[in-house]
Amino acid sequence: MTDSGLEWSRGDRARAAAKLMLGWVALLWLLELVDVASGHALDGLGIVPRTGSELIDVIPASFIHFGWGHVAANTVPLLVMGFLAALGGIRRFLAVSALIIVADGLGVWLIAPAHTNTAGASGLIFGLFGFLLVSGVVERRPLGILVGLLVGAVWGSSILMGLAPTQTGVSWQGHLLGLIAGVAAAFVFRRRATTPALTP
Repeated sequence: MTDSGLEWSRGDRARAAAKLMLGWVALLWLLELVDVASGHALDGLGIVPRTGSELIDVIPASFIHFGWGHVAANTVPLLVMGFLAALGGIRRFLAVSALIIVADGLGVWLIAPAHTNTAGASGLIFGLFGFLLVSGVVERRPLGILVGLLVGAVWGSSILMGLAPTQTGVSWQGHLLGLIAGVAAAFVFRRRATTPALTP
């Protein structure tokens, strides 16, 4: 039994998801502004692989970018995919994002080429893509499957390009690890169907 007065309407969920993602993206731009104003002091929060002291940067690295073009390129896909994922619940979205960010960051720390510095929200973006692509199938939700198909149609080619190891200056390892983490998150945080109880 549930109290319908305690449940969020679809409009409430959409407004909460929109506010969260607008705030998230605004934070990325603010951090880039601070980075530029400080002579790129925040660039040091990127992940340098296999250096013990760099483990502390696994989470901050997802919020730091190397220039305005970098943060601009990540803004629209993060805004849209984050919004779609957050429609399923803010707490669930934050848990999914945390898993992607941590798994991706640790993976980059382990396997990225030596003497590189990796940062940016693209690992999270690839993770959200993977999450949205398969969560509808995992949960057997027609609307979720449709969302996955639409996301795949819009960003599928860009995602494939981002996985190509031939691109210079692009962490295809971070992209691949993010994608894998997102798919894993779809299974870890899948919503199980509930059977309503019969009342006399």
